[in-house]
Amino acid sequence: MPIPLPDPGLLEIALLAAVGLVAGTVDAIAGGGGLLTLPALLWAGLPPHLALGTNKGQSVFGSFAALVRFTGGGLVDGRRARITFPLGLAGSLAGAALVLEVPAGALRPIVVALLAFAAAFVGLRRGPPRAPDAAPGRRSLAIAGAVALAIGAYDGFFGPGTGTFLIVAFVGLLGDGLARASASAKVVNFASNLAAVGLFAARGVVIWKIAVPMAAGQLLGGLLGAHLAIRRGDGLVRRVVVAVALAAAVKLAWDMRG
Repeated sequence: MPIPLPDPGLLEIALLAAVGLVAGTVDAIAGGGGLLTLPALLWAGLPPHLALGTNKGQSVFGSFAALVRFTGGGLVDGRRARITFPLGLAGSLAGAALVLEVPAGALRPIVVALLAFAAAFVGLRRGPPRAPDAAPGRRSLAIAGAVALAIGAYDGFFGPGTGTFLIVAFVGLLGDGLARASASAKVVNFASNLAAVGLFAARGVVIWKIAVPMAAGQLLGGLLGAHLAIRRGDGLVRRVVVAVALAAAVKLAWDMRG
């Protein structure tokens, strides 16, 4: 007998759209929007597999809006994006294919430790970023591509902290400033979200009645968050990244109880 799908009312839909707005703003700056949207979808009564699918169905709009705003603000490196976008897409598809092979729970302790490291790295890092290359060399493009492929695969497989890990990788390995790293992260994040949405939609696990109103909030939030990151710069991104990384670490550690 099929499980009846939840049928949220107008008030619940409005609350979910508001969560999408806040999550899209946070996610555009530092990643971590799923810390808000996924619990909200579970609260609305969606079973876990439908919550995961619907979450990707709405979050892809936020990452797209943020990417458009970052591009307009001149923070997206076009040459790098031509490498990282397809590799982020491929990585996400490969990660999704691995979901049934490795228990995701085995990753939780590792991810908690990495998130704690990310918070410390970003919080303690000081000094100006390295000047960006006018014409990125093959080595920096290869590093960016490897980051996109690896973390894109992680997003397709597990997901929590993806945006934060991308920012830390672009800062630590390529010397980006935090705002520029956040823009580069959105290229990969949009690609990995797009791949996941395609898979989830094909399997019929995206509840569009819920995803579309949340997507409207995500669009506005993505534009707002990217605008704030451009205007406020590295100081704002640093504070939000640290907060998101610590919140994600605490949540995952809490989920591991028992």
